[in-house]
Amino acid sequence: MICTLGDLLLDVVVRLEGPIAGDTDTYGSTRVGAGGQAANVAAWVVALGGRARFVGKRAADPVGRLLADELRGRGVELAGPEVESGTGVVVSIATPDGARTMLSDRGVATELEPGELDPGWLEDCEWLHLPGYSLVRPPLRDAALAAARLAGRVSVDLSSTAAIEAAGVEAFRAAVAETRPEVVFANEAEDALVGDVRAETVVVKRGSRGCLVRRDGRVEEHPAAAADAVDSTGAGDAFAAGFLLGGAERALAAAARCVAGMGAMPAVEEAGWQS
Repeated sequence: MICTLGDLLLDVVVRLEGPIAGDTDTYGSTRVGAGGQAANVAAWVVALGGRARFVGKRAADPVGRLLADELRGRGVELAGPEVESGTGVVVSIATPDGARTMLSDRGVATELEPGELDPGWLEDCEWLHLPGYSLVRPPLRDAALAAARLAGRVSVDLSSTAAIEAAGVEAFRAAVAETRPEVVFANEAEDALVGDVRAETVVVKRGSRGCLVRRDGRVEEHPAAAADAVDSTGAGDAFAAGFLLGGAERALAAAARCVAGMGAMPAVEEAGWQS
């Protein structure tokens, strides 16, 4: 069982056919569904053959109910308090040159309080996976730190240079250290920004160049798996799920599967999900 703690959001992925044209139409392809880094990792864990539980504060508004149903339909257990409204939205815009921009409204996800945590949600978890987004803003940050104290093994994904800079690099680094992570995931920019983190294993994701795994004073380099890349949204989430289940090779294979389609979630046929 791998538990993730953080966001369940409406994920709108837009893949543009060309540059954005001001004051007129720009055409592209769109995918809409469940998203949020914690939710994505949980869905990929199940798609790769594991068990997962998402922990987070959710809204019971119409969109929130649809997202919860989708995640349950994908085989993910859900835990956490519900409020009446406030489902967040993230819009990911991918351009033909491979660049990606995310516009985020996290809604009620950041409002999870430490006192709302039920220790039973974490009792059977082999791993607690914490996106960096869960460590940048209270009260969610305090809930994540409380959950880390209850968990056996913790992994952290540094998630976003923008989120880290908004929280303050030193404060963020201290929060990561407080979780006592066994594994930390980062892309190259996040790794350079945060610097040394106290973890047994640090995994640096390098996109088409694969990844580096730093542990015990050694650095292992792993090449990327072959992929016909369509959209990089969620590749890091698939990678984290694969790594926690089976190490670097499984992580890179999962990332390759992710980039071959649109959106951060596993394709319906891959997940075995039935609507």
